[in-house]
Amino acid sequence: MERNKTALEARNQGKNIAIIAYLTIIGLAIAYVKNSKNETSLGSFHIRQSLGITVTALISSLLRFVPGVGNTLAGVVGLIILVALILGIISAINAEEKELPFVGSLYQKWFSAI
Repeated sequence: MERNKTALEARNQGKNIAIIAYLTIIGLAIAYVKNSKNETSLGSFHIRQSLGITVTALISSLLRFVPGVGNTLAGVVGLIILVALILGIISAINAEEKELPFVGSLYQKWFSAI
């Protein structure tokens, strides 16, 4: 009985960290610190996904400087990033380690040190 309760608490801790990771850069930093104290697989997975989305968003902001089509490209990429955030949050709420389409496996590989 006690072991089940401990496992449930660990799962809830990981789920909370996973959800917090998607709430702005500050949430990502908080999730990283909380997960480093009591590391969970679910928390680490979603921190890597959220970090990948954040880095992609920062890099895509440079698209605005491309003459002519920059604002359009940045808008399209912005919508894709919004969809990725929503998919990540839904996955975190459901306590699933579900990679984002196309880039999720890359994020897991690139940020494997986390």
